[in-house]
Amino acid sequence: MTSAEMTVYEAVAALNVKEQAATVAEIAGMTGLPEDDVRRCLDDLAAGGRLVPEGGAYLLGDHDWGLEY
Repeated sequence: MTSAEMTVYEAVAALNVKEQAATVAEIAGMTGLPEDDVRRCLDDLAAGGRLVPEGGAYLLGDHDWGLEY
């Protein structure tokens, strides 16, 4: 994963902990990345199975670790 993809992934994970799907606008706001970069990262992460698109938002894909916030 690139550093931008990791940043986007972590933003999605933070929102998913709150049981909220992550939108491009929310992720861009959290990370400071341009929306076009966020979209590219989301597409790459979804293609790799790390994220799952749901409507206009994203959820974490299958994983075998827990999150503690």
